[in-house]
Amino acid sequence: MPIAQALSLAADEELDLVEINATATPPIVKIMDYGKFKYDQKKRANEAKKNQKTTELREVWVKPFIEENDLNIKMKKVFEFLNDGNKVKISVMTKGNRRVLAKGRDAVPGLFAHIMELIGSQGTLESKSKPDERTKSIIVAPAK
Repeated sequence: MPIAQALSLAADEELDLVEINATATPPIVKIMDYGKFKYDQKKRANEAKKNQKTTELREVWVKPFIEENDLNIKMKKVFEFLNDGNKVKISVMTKGNRRVLAKGRDAVPGLFAHIMELIGSQGTLESKSKPDERTKSIIVAPAK
């Protein structure tokens, strides 16, 4: 059907002539209500966005020589974040004299190993920071 005939047909029905594929020979067109089409498209996009689950990266700071009770309080927050489906970044800042002590005793890797032992099957280790960074961290994702 020629484009002019399709255009007059669309005008008779008070609809729009929408070009679907311009590169095809002949171009592919469709007679439709373009406003309703755009509205339905927007509605479907919003519905898909509503059903989408977003995960956040939450952060918890600990000191390299943290006491057991203080660590338990921090771990309660970590478990809350993991149960909500969020990833958790556990960071340790070492500076000054504590940096020297932590490096000499391997305190930070031992602390991270203890934390992962406490987390157990509730989370999985996703990544670690580089060993030469001043702020060391691990990212824990919730177990599936």
